[in-house]
Amino acid sequence: MQGNMFSINCFGTSKKISKDQNNIHSRVGGEEEGEEKKVIGSKKMESVLKEVRGGESVLDLSQRSTVVGCDGEEIYGEDCATEDQLVTPWTFSVASGYALLRDPKYNKGLAFTENERDAHYLRGLLPPTVSSQELQEKKLMNSIRQYEFPLQKYVAMMNLQERNERLFYKLLINNVDELLPIVYTPTVGEACQKYGSIFQRPQGLYISLKEKGKILEVMKNWPEKNIQVIVVTDGERILGLGDLGCQGMGIPVGKLALYTALGGFRPSACLPVTIDVGTNNQKLLNDEFYIGLKQKRATGQEYYDLLHEFMSAVKQNYGEKVLIQFEDFANHNAFELLTKYSTNYLLFNDDIQGTASVVLAGVVAALKLIGGTLPAHTFLFLGAGEAGTGIAELIALEMSKQTKAPIEESRKKIFLLDSKGLIVSSRKNSLQHFKKPWAHEHEPVNTLLEAVKIIKPTVLIGSSGVGKTFTKEVIEAMTSNNEKPFILSLSNPTSQSECTAEEAYKWSQGRAIFASGSPFDPVEYNGEVYYSGQANNAYIFPGFGLGLVISGAIRVHDDMLLAASESLAKQVTDENYAKGLTYPPFTDIRKISANIAANVAAKAYELGLATHLPRPRNLVKYAESCMYSPLYRNYR
Repeated sequence: MQGNMFSINCFGTSKKISKDQNNIHSRVGGEEEGEEKKVIGSKKMESVLKEVRGGESVLDLSQRSTVVGCDGEEIYGEDCATEDQLVTPWTFSVASGYALLRDPKYNKGLAFTENERDAHYLRGLLPPTVSSQELQEKKLMNSIRQYEFPLQKYVAMMNLQERNERLFYKLLINNVDELLPIVYTPTVGEACQKYGSIFQRPQGLYISLKEKGKILEVMKNWPEKNIQVIVVTDGERILGLGDLGCQGMGIPVGKLALYTALGGFRPSACLPVTIDVGTNNQKLLNDEFYIGLKQKRATGQEYYDLLHEFMSAVKQNYGEKVLIQFEDFANHNAFELLTKYSTNYLLFNDDIQGTASVVLAGVVAALKLIGGTLPAHTFLFLGAGEAGTGIAELIALEMSKQTKAPIEESRKKIFLLDSKGLIVSSRKNSLQHFKKPWAHEHEPVNTLLEAVKIIKPTVLIGSSGVGKTFTKEVIEAMTSNNEKPFILSLSNPTSQSECTAEEAYKWSQGRAIFASGSPFDPVEYNGEVYYSGQANNAYIFPGFGLGLVISGAIRVHDDMLLAASESLAKQVTDENYAKGLTYPPFTDIRKISANIAANVAAKAYELGLATHLPRPRNLVKYAESCMYSPLYRNYR
């Protein structure tokens, strides 16, 4: 501290305490006595802070209100202050010296100014040069580009997140096209497979069978109290890679990085969780570096009791307006958990609902390229799991909305093929419950190629998790039936994609409209360059979640998913269509997310599910104003 004044930032404004009021802490970071560096916990200091807050102690975390965007109360002011206001780098004490350089929330590296270096005892702890955040970004991007393998880049980005949070998000936001495939799919799949080997510092909350009966107590160990979104997995079905157990933590960590970078959530409001009930992956059980429980997966009542305790603890600890996103649960649990908890929690399954919303947006946008109305098209799915049935249901719901016909009629235009062939009524008794609505009156069909020839779909969607299943013969059959077949190869990572962009364009003689789950480079064919869209859930879930939070929604409704799809489809421009794209570029993702958030929030208000009143006049501007900024703050 400098001079005779000590500042505390509350609600984004500065209040000052005189030196004699603050005499117990006038030399935080000094060298004379260890007492000077104690955390601010004494009764005397608490009484001083109560004076500033009008009788409420900033140390009483139980009194902290839930932060909603930038509209709620943030007792240290850092998240709600404008970029030109001074903030105090609080931890539990005023961060200074070596501790400040080791705090990722406040560390700025060489960007600390001369005054900040004096005020926070950084002299000698840093080289003398003062750098800008822009120069730091340039330097780090140059460094990351030197790595040969994507996993090396992933590790470098995770290390950056652990030492300088704002710089991490600035890199990700400003270089989203380049870094999104690194921090998320496809590279995150490899990271999860090797998580035990690359594990350095825990990120997120690990809840295992060892914590049964005390999950609420464990949850309180998490240092942040104002949580707005939780992404949770049990690691049983990670992308198309199967059971990765506890190593599936890479998925919640990656998703929440995107919630911040693309949707504007504060990093401190995000909580990644892995539920560890064991793994059936024998290779991991035999791996000495595996970080999870070394036992076969718990199932049945033991599994559901642990999940129920977790859900109850979330509501008790964070309230009912925290968004819980289920991620990469196996089919047999995903549908049951969604059905069980969606009526009492603000719950969202990205594999079922997020994938459905982003694919529907792509299909609606593609109508300008392939022609016709949505109800006029026939859909064939390879894969009838969470993603396939979720997408099919949302498309049928939108068809029904447009035609005013019962959803049962709309489903008749959509066919699903699983590992045993076309889902038809003769198989109904042996089908899982979520497949039964798609069991049509139709003769059995064993292969995808047969189904394409018989059903003659205009849209072919792959969600099987099995690579190379859209063969040359399948693509040629689609092309013979349609002038411009729409082909979506959605399975992740790239190795599991049903076909590549190059295969789709070459085998269709350049006539296909193609989109995929993982990114593909532009393809040159017959002297023309073809650009493929990426049906990435990252288009939807950050903006969708932001819309729920800024409206104070208490439940997720299917109409909100339709609203998100509608908003995304509208943001595809004529320039994008000219390239054959059915999705807008990721470079505009924050603008896209703000518009999706506004549409979702508007639907929440319309349905009477919003609690943040009164409704903001301009929801787009309000959404933008609530977004986290990664720019460095100036410290007093």
